[in-house]
Amino acid sequence: QVQLVESGGGLVQAGGSLRLSCTTSGGIFRSYSIGWFRQTPGKEREFVATIGSPIGTTRYADSVKGRFTISRDNAKSTVFLQMNSLKPEDTAVYYCAANQGWPPRTPNEYDFWGQGTQVTVSA
Repeated sequence: QVQLVESGGGLVQAGGSLRLSCTTSGGIFRSYSIGWFRQTPGKEREFVATIGSPIGTTRYADSVKGRFTISRDNAKSTVFLQMNSLKPEDTAVYYCAANQGWPPRTPNEYDFWGQGTQVTVSA
């Protein structure tokens, strides 16, 4: 069983930056791909970015490509999501999730989820 805890969310003005962290425990971190998703009320959970292991293959949603960067620190069992040039439409609850194997884009391919962290971008 893998536990994931997100942190780093908050309120930021448009054009600003935030760095989210996803810290894991209870599993062999380097055997998991970690993905970031986001969700707003009344909408389905949306893929943001994912990173594989061990070579760190990354994949991004078109809406965040060039603005967000996902990275991992295997020594700290943590994945980061650096978010720059934030827009009001990036406002959502952000979740990280873990999957063994190739990093997928679809939420239902992930086995373990964190509780989420709120990101609010004001205009």
